This record gives sequence, C-alpha cells and structure tokens, in this order.
Amino acid sequence: MSMRHLLHGAAVVVALWWLPAQPAGQGSAPPAAPVAAAWTAPRTPDGQPDIQGIWTNYDPTPFEVRLPTDPRGVNDGTGPSGDFDDTAPRRNQRRRSMVVDPPNGRVPVLPWAEAERDLNLTRIRDAWEYQTPWDRCITRGIPGGMFPSGYGNGYRFVQSPGVVAILYEMIHEPRIIPVDGSPHLPSNIRMWNGDSRGRWEGNTLVVDITNYNDKGDIATNAATGRIRGIAHSQELHVVERFTLANPDTLNYEVTITDPKVYSAPWKVVIPLTRDDDYQMFEYACHEGNHAMPNTLSAGRTIDKAGAAASKKQ
Repeated sequence: MSMRHLLHGAAVVVALWWLPAQPAGQGSAPPAAPVAAAWTAPRTPDGQPDIQGIWTNYDPTPFEVRLPTDPRGVNDGTGPSGDFDDTAPRRNQRRRSMVVDPPNGRVPVLPWAEAERDLNLTRIRDAWEYQTPWDRCITRGIPGGMFPSGYGNGYRFVQSPGVVAILYEMIHEPRIIPVDGSPHLPSNIRMWNGDSRGRWEGNTLVVDITNYNDKGDIATNAATGRIRGIAHSQELHVVERFTLANPDTLNYEVTITDPKVYSAPWKVVIPLTRDDDYQMFEYACHEGNHAMPNTLSAGRTIDKAGAAASKKQ
C-alpha cells in the first residue's frame, strides 16, 4: 500500500472521530449495553438448591451494638486480629452488629435471665452445672453453633434426597435436617438442640426448630458478649434461613423467640463464605479440656483455704 493511501485512510478516521453523534431516531441506534445473565443456583440430582461444600463465618462484627455502660466492655467480634492468624483472608466485612432486629441492635433479655447468668458466673468454681454446655463439651447449641468464635468456624454442608446435613467444626457436631415434609417429634421429646425440620422456599432453606429442653444456653462463646450463658427455656422457638445469594455467599438469618427469656423476638444475620480449600480439623474437646478441671480444682483449693482459716479462729 502506498503512503498516499495510508494518509487518506488516516484522514477518514480523523474525520469520522470528529463527526457529532447522530440524534435519537436518525441513523442506526447505538449498540445496547450488555445485560448480565441472571444467576441460577445449581441443583442437586433430586432438585434441591445445591449448598454443598465448606462455608466459614470469620467475622469482626460485634454481636450486639455496645453501650458505654456494658459491664463486659466492647467486643471486637471473633477473637484475635486477622493480621496474626490464618483467618485474615476469610474475614467478613465489619458491620454495625450481628443482631439486626430490634433495630437498636440489642437483644431484649429479661432482667431475671441476666441475673441468673451473672449468678452462674460467680459459681463456676463450685460445680460443673454452672458452666456453659460448651465448657462442658456437650454442645455449642443451635443456633449458638452458628455464632462465630475466634477459631474453628467451618461448616460442611452435605445433601441427599430429603436431607440436609451440617457438620460443625467446633465440637465436630453433626446435624441432620429432614426436608421431606415430616412433622416435628412429639412435644414430650426434648433435646439440647431441639428438633429441626426444613423446607425449601426458592433458594432458601428454612429450618423450624422446636422441642428444646431447658438445660442449654442460647450462646456459649465469648464473642457473643453479654448473651453468653443466657439460658433458654422449653418455649424456645428458632427459625433459620440459609439463602444461597451467589456461588460464594450463603446468607444465614435466624429469628429467636422465647417469651420466658426475652421481651420480644430478635434476629441475627451473618454471611457465610464458601471456602472449599478450608481444612476442618478434629475438635478434641474432652481430651483437651483443661479449663474445666483447672477451674474446679481452683475452687477446691479456695474451699480448703477457707476451711483452714475457719479452724484458726
């Protein structure tokens, strides 16, 4: 091609570049902006939304909105700084509080329940009955097991026809949730973690939980602040919602109703993050539970010292 042709082509390009845009309705219409395709949740062979895999909820968000008068101070979420542990890349974005309802971000605990929690705290050296179920290696509870701690916040979801199973890393608890339409157990059967029955509403797994005993606590880890150690009654009713928002986010929402313990229902929202590279390790609770014998032995030492002092008087 000659230089003359090159210069002519360049002139045409420049001329076209300077031409004003065509008014609407004149000439050809500009190309439409690409429209993102709506995301469709994957399905298991039996048609359930597929939520299988490992999800984590490392979260620096305070459980409640904190007040200056809170005796337990300000809590910064799930344990140590992300700068010094392997949870840093997995941390959720910090939010105002995990409690979203009531709107003030505070759990509406009745005074008697807070007083009982405080009394139990003063007696933890006296007997094992005054310690939380987690301290006793029984359970972190439901929904307490979904409230993030400083470590061990991995959850493996597995599905089969009519069933969703969750394996909790902490205390390695397995949980079986029927989604086959079967009814709750008879009301005279009471359990630590209640009786879970699930159903699907679109991409949301809704789990209704009843039949609790009155031996457990609603939350058992320190990251829940003043809610740790609050007892639940047999009237506890929990409704969980696991919603698959996108391939990497499973939103967890739980509404808690217990008229004997709270003046109104309350709700917690926590996003779960998919992390199929996360390694879930055995949580050997009883084998490594030095806190319980150490606490009780300290209490016996204090008792002996008190008895010796009384004899000298």
